[in-house]
Amino acid sequence: MAITSANRLELLQIADAVAREKMIEPNLVIEAMEESLGKAAKSRYGAEYDIRAAIDRKTGELSMTRCRTVVLDDELENTFTELTLDDAREIDENAEIGTVLVDDLPPMDFGRIAAQSAKQVIMQKVREAERARQFEEFKDRVGEIINGVVKRVEYGNVIVDVGRGEAILRRDQLINREPFRTNDRVRAYIRDVREEVRGPQIFLSRTAPEFLAELFKMEVPEIYDGIIEIKAVARDPGSRAKIGVISHDSSIDPVGACVGMRGSRVQAVVNELQGEKIDIIPWNDDAPTFLVNALQPAEVSKVILDEEAERIEVVVPDEQLSLAIGRRGQNVRLASQLTGFDIDIMTEADESERRQAEFTANTKVFMDSMNVDELVAQLLVSEGFVTLEEVAFVEVAELAAIDGFDPETAEELQARARESLDELNAASIAKARELGVEQSLFDYEGLSPQMFVALAEDGIKTLEEFAKCADWELAGGYTTVDGKRVKDDGLLEKFDVGLEEAQVLVMNARVMLGWLTQEELDAQNAPEADADTETDQEAEA
Repeated sequence: MAITSANRLELLQIADAVAREKMIEPNLVIEAMEESLGKAAKSRYGAEYDIRAAIDRKTGELSMTRCRTVVLDDELENTFTELTLDDAREIDENAEIGTVLVDDLPPMDFGRIAAQSAKQVIMQKVREAERARQFEEFKDRVGEIINGVVKRVEYGNVIVDVGRGEAILRRDQLINREPFRTNDRVRAYIRDVREEVRGPQIFLSRTAPEFLAELFKMEVPEIYDGIIEIKAVARDPGSRAKIGVISHDSSIDPVGACVGMRGSRVQAVVNELQGEKIDIIPWNDDAPTFLVNALQPAEVSKVILDEEAERIEVVVPDEQLSLAIGRRGQNVRLASQLTGFDIDIMTEADESERRQAEFTANTKVFMDSMNVDELVAQLLVSEGFVTLEEVAFVEVAELAAIDGFDPETAEELQARARESLDELNAASIAKARELGVEQSLFDYEGLSPQMFVALAEDGIKTLEEFAKCADWELAGGYTTVDGKRVKDDGLLEKFDVGLEEAQVLVMNARVMLGWLTQEELDAQNAPEADADTETDQEAEA
């Protein structure tokens, strides 16, 4: 295969045709040809030589050259690609260390094997360029909706022709029972674009919550313009979905705008999602209020929020329980996804029964500990007192203000509460000593006698062991296992010790032991204090 004058221009035409077909730069094809021809020449002259091919971009003229670099005598390693300074100056008197000497090679005929090798190199380089172009085109389009044509279906996965490449719509990203066939048009959400060994992989989805949000953005101009914002989306693909929307213009109803005239806008989205029912819910920054809206069409009687645990208890009328839970738990599951809170639903009867049980238990505690009759204990519980500490250390006037109590009765109740506490504390100290708690832990302020027992039962009996604890070990918390939030019980959680308090207790213990100085502790706390101050200033502004 000799590159003659007759086919020089044809070489450029081939490069241009390949570039147009693969939608890449012609220069990339020519560079691939140059590299392949250089490798083919090495098979003729020897693989040890540095032989380079160059094709003139205008005339198609091919030139072959051998390159050698000038190096120091003691650095000469490869005589095929390097030469010494003395030898170089015999060829070029101006040569210096690092100069590359170029020798022109005569035209050559390529054998069949060399030509085949060149062809393979060209095709490989063109494929690499095509893949790079495809990745560059789609990498910034993650989060967009794209239209394509089904090219083929493989084992339930749909391969989609998206113009300048192929994308895959996996089985788990298809809405249930979608019967796609070859040449069907499909609309999907670009979920991810990854560069892999076999080329860029474009992953599509029709089940992603973002797909629903993007469809609404296409159908509702107010969302596209930013007047209405979709704050949250929860989907059970193909069955039901809930979206939370808010309007930044008080004159525009976000729910009405998303529904459209006679439901035209929402119906267009429903049709695209194979009849998926969509509940459009007004967003509210107040979590309980938003949850009440999210549980529609069920009516809610009461909401109890536990922000630290990210859990909400919802009380509904007895006849509304099945409606609130929904078919197979769908309604409450979607509401939980939408709000980000775990939801416990109970009927009014269940809540009443639980409150009665708590009332009875607290009443019995006061009766047994303070040696008072049932009526007095019930009065205390009715006024919100649940622990002996609350009775023992509250203002006397607050106790005396309870109907049926006078100052003398209030003082007597406080005296009994304090006496009972002293007995409980003494018993706890004795038990802690039996369990082996050392004096170093007893000397640490901030822990109650009952806390000493709880720590000792878990094997923490010295100040050093306490100082090694993490704050979450003491206060408890939540971890995510297989996508579900799992409760971790804290050693001191039953004593209402929160994370911040637990951190303070542990850090102070470390200061007492000399593991860090008070100055170091203050320096650690300073950035947090500065951040809180900045937040307060921003809020005031």
